[in-house]
Amino acid sequence: MASETVDDGEQTITIKEYLNEVEEEELEADLVLGGDEGKECTYTKGYMKRQAIFSCLTCTPEGNAGVCTACSLSCHDSHEIVELWTKRNFKCDCGNSKFGEFFCKLFPSKDVENVDNLYNHNFKGLYCTCNRPYPDPDVEEQVEMIQCCMCEDWFHEEHIGLESSNEIPRDEEGEPLYEDFICNACSAVCSFLSLYPPTMWAAVVQHSGSINTKKDKDVMQDIPSACGSEKPENGICSGSSPKKDDLMADTKSESLSGGKGFDTGESSEKKVGSNKDDISHTKCLLGENLVSDIPILPSKPLFLSKNWRDILCRCEKCLDMYNQKHIGYLVDKEDSIAEYEKTAKQKREEKLQQQEGSELSFLDKLGHVEKMEILNGIADMKDEFQTFLESFDPSNAVTSADVHQIFENLAKKRRRVE
Repeated sequence: MASETVDDGEQTITIKEYLNEVEEEELEADLVLGGDEGKECTYTKGYMKRQAIFSCLTCTPEGNAGVCTACSLSCHDSHEIVELWTKRNFKCDCGNSKFGEFFCKLFPSKDVENVDNLYNHNFKGLYCTCNRPYPDPDVEEQVEMIQCCMCEDWFHEEHIGLESSNEIPRDEEGEPLYEDFICNACSAVCSFLSLYPPTMWAAVVQHSGSINTKKDKDVMQDIPSACGSEKPENGICSGSSPKKDDLMADTKSESLSGGKGFDTGESSEKKVGSNKDDISHTKCLLGENLVSDIPILPSKPLFLSKNWRDILCRCEKCLDMYNQKHIGYLVDKEDSIAEYEKTAKQKREEKLQQQEGSELSFLDKLGHVEKMEILNGIADMKDEFQTFLESFDPSNAVTSADVHQIFENLAKKRRRVE
């Protein structure tokens, strides 16, 4: 039975639909929380590469502190909490000097301040260049926002610096074709990305009709989003020199032929995990002297393709450049949201398997009498539901009163037995 509305206007759904909704909500929560069950303060884990963070405006209205999942539940229950999704390299602030006389209930022995934590206006509940809250009380229809993978701020599509939202790489269903987004301000720090071939960028698929309503595949052209409406020359956006073009063309041909070009996948991961001596002998994927002579390009939002981080060069010179720019996290696989959610899904699967195993273990530990009582209870419930369904008019919706009556009948039967 599909969802329907009864005469009094109450929305009803089937049990299957309800269970599917619950499962989807639980999965979404696990993805945001990274599988953290919120039982222990994460302070002892130090500056975690990525974790869910919350800001308590009741305790720190100036928005200069963040707390972990467990502290948001145990120490700041009923407070005004701002959910920040995830932050990188963050250490739980709960109960430190920024909270005055307030102490953390889970781990009170904290340093006075976590000096390496970074804060922005998100901690005040404000987002985007428009500096508005989310949800915005002055807007009737809330729109989704896009997070920059570098500054980790959230932006409205109309405020990211594009002439049209159609320039955002999406498929015909409106789903994003990019893995990461870099905002206008942060793109200035990443001008070196313009030296990479078009495979780095998520392509904008332009249609003659609206993305949401046009379903036929009338694709006109694919445009690398980092280059706007211009076609890249030799794999590089306009603004680079002929010398760089020649070097990139050589690098690109090596990559496509399986030579000493751009490493991806397994080989790239091995370099990240190897020692510095091994890395220092790796040929720079961008060519000699390119790192020290990066073209200065106009700032504009960037949309990166899937696994784009695997393409990044990991030679000694490039690694030094990343560190100087304080963006070394870009070559850390565990920093990406995709990896964070992948780990969360694995933890969820393990948790479900453990729950299933613990249920079986629980039954095995029970005596014969206890097992029989549980089995009889299940049988009674099955019989009561069966009796209800046999006498129920399928054209009507099941109401809360019907459900209460079922359990009342079960309780009466239990009392008679006792």
